[in-house]
Amino acid sequence: MENRRYKGILCIVCSAFCFALMNMFVRAAGDLPSIQKSFFRNLVALMFALIIMKRSRIPFRCKRENLKYLIIRSICGTMGILCNYYAIDHLVLSDASMLNKMSPFFAVIFSYFILKEKVDLPQAMFVAVAFLGSLLVIKPTFANMDLIPSLVGLLGGLGAGIAYTYVRKATLNGEKGPLIVCFFSAFSCLVTLPFLIFDYHPMSALQLITLLGAGLSAAGGQFSITAAYSYAPAREISVYDYSQVIFAAGLGFIVFGQIPDFLSWLGYAVICAMAVGMFLYNNRHKNLV
Repeated sequence: MENRRYKGILCIVCSAFCFALMNMFVRAAGDLPSIQKSFFRNLVALMFALIIMKRSRIPFRCKRENLKYLIIRSICGTMGILCNYYAIDHLVLSDASMLNKMSPFFAVIFSYFILKEKVDLPQAMFVAVAFLGSLLVIKPTFANMDLIPSLVGLLGGLGAGIAYTYVRKATLNGEKGPLIVCFFSAFSCLVTLPFLIFDYHPMSALQLITLLGAGLSAAGGQFSITAAYSYAPAREISVYDYSQVIFAAGLGFIVFGQIPDFLSWLGYAVICAMAVGMFLYNNRHKNLV
């Protein structure tokens, strides 16, 4: 049992590194529209999902009652990716990553409204303080030139939080994970394709390779996080996902020479502390039940 937990931790740290690497590739692709970057990222993920479904003999159709959940998940997930990519292009890499990591806290909020899952007072306080921590990263003043990208990045975390909630709703209704990934990736590609056709920005070979690298990294992150949660429950390992911010800060400094300011570091500390607090509280509460 302990060995499986360690495997889960290793997989989720690997996933965090892959997603940090994806963000680095997205930034390194240069001055391309977020929609164009999103299309190539999701195209690679779609190819991987189709291969897995074929090898696992998963039918290419969802349950009728889950269709609306998959559509809402795909709309919110696409919005989350586009907002995240915009933030990556305009903010310090670790700031964009941390704002996107507000998604678990938003998932707690929307799980209460959508899944009717109970949220008690300590959990609500963790969410509230984490949001205050995000304000240290956003720095909401009119003098802050990064205010709009920061708010867009937070909106990306909101979209991802809603998307994760509907992923849970669909899986609770018996939908397979690879089909959910396939549906979302195909939906995102179809939605962004018209924009790509009418506003295509020519890419160099290096930019194309970089975007394919982003797609491969995203696929690696998806597979790793799926494996992680097959080894151990979320309450035991989810907090290690925040290692992505450390990887993002390191890659941002090495590749782009970015150094987050003091308020951003303070915001990271507050959000990570709330994540650890939520993690410990959920574990303790689970053991008492």
